[in-house]
Amino acid sequence: MKKILSIIILGLLVGCSFGVQGVFFKQTCNEASETTTTNDLGDIFFDLKMEVLMKLSKFPSLSACIIEGDEVTWSKGYGFYDLESKKPATENTIYNIASITKTITGSALMQLWEQGLFDLDENVNNYLPFNLRNPYFPDDPITFRMLLSHSSSLNSETGENGFKYYFWFNFSGDPPLSFYPYPWLEEHLVPGGKWYYSARWSDSYYPGQYLMYANVNFDLVAYLVEIISGKPFLEYCDENIFLPLKMYNTSFNLSSLDIDQVAIPYHWHIYKYVYINELSYILGKYAPQGKYWRMHTYPVGGLYTTVSDLSHFLIAHMNGGVWKDVRILKEETVEEMHKIQLGNNIGYGLAWQTSPISSNINITSSGHSGGTAGVHCRMFYLPSDNIGMIYFTNGDTYWVFLRMIKSKMLDYIIISLLEKKDVDFD
Repeated sequence: MKKILSIIILGLLVGCSFGVQGVFFKQTCNEASETTTTNDLGDIFFDLKMEVLMKLSKFPSLSACIIEGDEVTWSKGYGFYDLESKKPATENTIYNIASITKTITGSALMQLWEQGLFDLDENVNNYLPFNLRNPYFPDDPITFRMLLSHSSSLNSETGENGFKYYFWFNFSGDPPLSFYPYPWLEEHLVPGGKWYYSARWSDSYYPGQYLMYANVNFDLVAYLVEIISGKPFLEYCDENIFLPLKMYNTSFNLSSLDIDQVAIPYHWHIYKYVYINELSYILGKYAPQGKYWRMHTYPVGGLYTTVSDLSHFLIAHMNGGVWKDVRILKEETVEEMHKIQLGNNIGYGLAWQTSPISSNINITSSGHSGGTAGVHCRMFYLPSDNIGMIYFTNGDTYWVFLRMIKSKMLDYIIISLLEKKDVDFD
């Protein structure tokens, strides 16, 4: 794989004609100062390689960091997070992180579990103000564990009805919203509700039998955080996760962030980048009103943060719940979250996933990924090496042309970042 990547890079650099930004402009491929060290050249080549991979993947920008043990040992940004104004990305650029948000939402509920406020295998109807049951299996209770592991028998959001009744991106205001999470959840999940559709529930698998990744599980998780804690979900996360971990550039609300530092999501379409509010050919009338995501299901994929901020959270999960002497979870809670659950076909634990780094790299990673229109990101660590990695981009993986090559580029981005810390893939 390393040889293939080198061939690709060398091919693109013939004549030094490939346009990239950053330090490579300062030292071209034919000019290196006599004082340049081997490490300097290694850094130059690494930066060039990341620029090339980013451009081949059609990501306008990429911000990343590498963690060793309990410290960030490298971080950097590449490309522009605002193409029109040519704003260069850094480790402090703010991105939407899509489904990585679920690890925050799940950790919030698990904080309440470790306080003994509920049992993981307890029926959630003991807490909800409506009756949550699969209408095809009405006698089977749904538990906290099932929601956290996507095994509640709720189906994935697919098809026209999935877009119509779940993927509502066109809200211009910040959360909280008056109808969410309640009564929207009842109207969406209970037969006869205003936003209910029959394919929402599996008619093949009973609760607890099989994993089916469904975002709405974590809408329920967030609602249970509110009910059990007695606090709005936003307030709970601020007080119990973001502020203790000094995640000061992290929020579900764009209005509370410096909008000039927020990456604009883009989609590559017919040889140019377009704003996500121009994606009517993909999302139809459900395309957002503005160029930033604002989703009503914000605990599922609506968090904005930086790689620097999120590194504090990942370090806590890598180190038994502790970041810089600040404990957000007990060690046994972290172990429970990272444990693969029964009936699980993709290595999912409780708001956490354990799986190979990719289909081509059989090294176990633990973390979560995220993606939607204009967003692709990943957060994971290698338990075998105690090395973690986070990268955010403001592009997506929906680029159809040469999709297989793009998938390889994503692998190479991961490999390149981890090879920087001498992780061996051979």
